[in-house]
Amino acid sequence: MRAINERYFEDYVPGAVHEYTQAVETVDEAEMLAFARRFDPQPIHVDAGYAAGGPFQGLIASGWFTAALLMRLFADNYLSRVASLASPGVDELRWPVPVRAGDRLWLRATVDLARPSNSKPDRGIVRTRCELVNQDGRAALTCVAVNLLLKRP
Repeated sequence: MRAINERYFEDYVPGAVHEYTQAVETVDEAEMLAFARRFDPQPIHVDAGYAAGGPFQGLIASGWFTAALLMRLFADNYLSRVASLASPGVDELRWPVPVRAGDRLWLRATVDLARPSNSKPDRGIVRTRCELVNQDGRAALTCVAVNLLLKRP
């Protein structure tokens, strides 16, 4: 695939798998807790004593914090900097494995679909199956991102 600042719709080929194993986000406990305190203050995310006796036997990151980490890796490594227009949404968002402080996460992006727009000939729609993979090779987050991208001029 071309460099991120040279990618256009045509560069997103259905079936292509892009693994960004060198671009790793390590989960920082202070950031994880600050996010949870502000946006998702459930005891499993903010109260170590409660979380120790809970179903995950310790603090886990908010799924929304995990989604923010995915977005950072997605924007930094996969999504075009010159052709990305917008996103109408994300489908099938799941958190199959809890994320904890110290986890090392990387992005696997599989192009599911790339089709020209029916209404605007200068762009296309790309659906990407995203996996935020942890240090054990397990997907901590999965989703399908939908993006509108310009065609190459």
